Amino acid sequence: MEEDVVVLVLFGDQGFPASPWMILPEYHKAMLEASPFEIIGCQVEQLKVRKCSPILESALLSNDNVLASSDWKVVPDIWKSTTERYGDRTALVDLYHDPPSELTYKQLEQEILNFCEGLRVVGVEPDEKLALFADNSYRWLVADQGIMATGAINVVRGTRSSVEELLQIYNHSESVALIVDNADLFKRISETFISGAAVKFIVLLWGDKSCLGNEAIEGIPVFNYKEIIDLGKDSRAALLDSHEDGRQRYIYEAIDSDDIATLVYTSGTTGTPKGVMLTHRNLLHQINNLWDIVPAEAGDRFLSMLPPWHAYERASEYFTFTYGVEQVYTTVKNLKEDLQRYQPHYLISVPLVYETLYSGIQKQISTSSTIRKLVALTLLKISLMYMEMKRVYEGKFLTRSQKQHPVLLSMLDILWARIAAAVMWPLHMLGVKLVYSKIHSAIGISKAGISGGGSLSLHIDRFFEAIGVKLQNGYGLTESSPVVAARHLACNVLGSVGHPLKHTEIKIVDSETGEDLPAGSKGIVKVRGPQVMKGYYKNPSATKEVLNEEGWLSTGDIGWIAPCHSRGRSRNCGGVVVLEGRAKDTIVLTTGENVEPSELEEAAMRSKLIQQIVVIGQDQRRLGALIVPNKEELLAVAKKLSILDDDASELSKEKMTNLLHVELRTWTMGCSFQIGPILVVEEPFTIDSGLMTPTMKVRRDKVVARYSNEISKLYK
Repeated sequence: MEEDVVVLVLFGDQGFPASPWMILPEYHKAMLEASPFEIIGCQVEQLKVRKCSPILESALLSNDNVLASSDWKVVPDIWKSTTERYGDRTALVDLYHDPPSELTYKQLEQEILNFCEGLRVVGVEPDEKLALFADNSYRWLVADQGIMATGAINVVRGTRSSVEELLQIYNHSESVALIVDNADLFKRISETFISGAAVKFIVLLWGDKSCLGNEAIEGIPVFNYKEIIDLGKDSRAALLDSHEDGRQRYIYEAIDSDDIATLVYTSGTTGTPKGVMLTHRNLLHQINNLWDIVPAEAGDRFLSMLPPWHAYERASEYFTFTYGVEQVYTTVKNLKEDLQRYQPHYLISVPLVYETLYSGIQKQISTSSTIRKLVALTLLKISLMYMEMKRVYEGKFLTRSQKQHPVLLSMLDILWARIAAAVMWPLHMLGVKLVYSKIHSAIGISKAGISGGGSLSLHIDRFFEAIGVKLQNGYGLTESSPVVAARHLACNVLGSVGHPLKHTEIKIVDSETGEDLPAGSKGIVKVRGPQVMKGYYKNPSATKEVLNEEGWLSTGDIGWIAPCHSRGRSRNCGGVVVLEGRAKDTIVLTTGENVEPSELEEAAMRSKLIQQIVVIGQDQRRLGALIVPNKEELLAVAKKLSILDDDASELSKEKMTNLLHVELRTWTMGCSFQIGPILVVEEPFTIDSGLMTPTMKVRRDKVVARYSNEISKLYK
């Protein structure tokens, strides 16, 4: 009997023969493989698997796999539902880059999709790391979201970091390609990177790649932003055509919520690098829960000026875009002008910005005519007292005491506060009309200013409350994506960082025993919640130090939780978190920058004029130092420089300070940060004085506590 021969002819793109596996389901493949027929002229091949953001790229998925547009699984999913709701609204305005840009939500979504596909075209694979070294701009956002949507991981840092720090981050993270802000940054880092790192390709977000010079990048493909967008646009068009014709080129696999979305490095160049692994689930917690703190509405305008790689700015941007806001990119230089020009509803920033606004207002008042100055200062003083009384009768006056006052005393206290506030109210309203309204028109911020990334000084907090600008203080860490607590508008307790976010637990433990402490007791702040990091990248020992098996993250901050009172001036403060410094060495400036003091201290100790040094600056604008000098060496140097006569036996503190300033500048010149004011300490830090441990380590917190008054005067 003759054999029957069946010829199966399949055609793919441009008429070329296609694999049957490109269009046949799995069970059809199995049937054909098991059949007696012979398949001629057809090669068996597997479809390539692509990871994708399941909602953002739903157009390429079969209907069975498409999720509801509001059922976000990964961060880039937010753009589809946001575009469906606010497509024609302005999403962002970026006027300080060339070309100036203004995009609607629909345009922004398409830009992200095109950038994502463009990266795939140039070879980006899921789970690869891409270094994104750039500053605040709308293209940073597009690159960030485009990388995430491919299933790759972005490794972020700003342009102000040193070349050595950027190279260390790139290599430690095992990044494979480089996306940089502009040609100037690449020129600065190119020599070091080309010789010290493996780079598959380079993308310039801004500027022309022609000015890079061929000799620096020989053999490495370079793309500008538009080229990536165009590559992605063409590829997406072809994919959509194939999808409509029923031809599937890829198997699409959804990115998992627990996949790493980004690596954010926190340690700078000192010690072992610590790359915080934040997952999509971590960041989605922020997106889904920050509205309780910032009740944004479609059309609200935000000013953006912080580095976008900072977890605080980043989470804030993701969240605000889901409510149809208009984000305007500004700079420190243009902030004052843009506040007046755009009159933002909200400003999300670090304490330093509010300190700068405060200083500008105070300067304007002090340079006014004598009568205007007197009127303004008098009314401001009355408003401060009025707000103090208002906090008392509203039950928002902080206390650590667990003991409540007797009922009668509490009633009298609140009654007195109401009477005092009523007496001062007309003068406070006069201040609003004559003085504060002018300040409001100058700085905008009609709904609230959100402060985070450092400690907000109480006098700044009280000042803005008095003039009617709402400030909401919050608290978080990079390791917690970052927000763990913030003040609500309805319970804006000054001096605190507010209540924990939804699904977030905060407790206070004893620094020595680790035991849980009751409300009102001061200890180490620990946090647990969906926003807590996966761990430090390639650093299990550092992860174990801060994150236990039960999911509690040790923040290294010292604080307490306000007790719950049923009556009196503190009745509405129960459960708010109050911070009082850091137990660990890292110093956080009011600029939001983290400083590891050991780098500076080690550099300074190379000087023979310095016996001991403790770098300070927590919650300050700049660093300072407490120095125990080597007096004999100082005396010898002073005589050598003819500052003192040869027969002199003592050196004044002023001359000591001047010499130590010069010495510090000499030895710390190569460090990332510089030291400002210094305090000369006469007595060395010793074990007997309690300022050193038995292992001869300086107790930083004890030293700062011992010299707290002198430090306050130093910064004044």
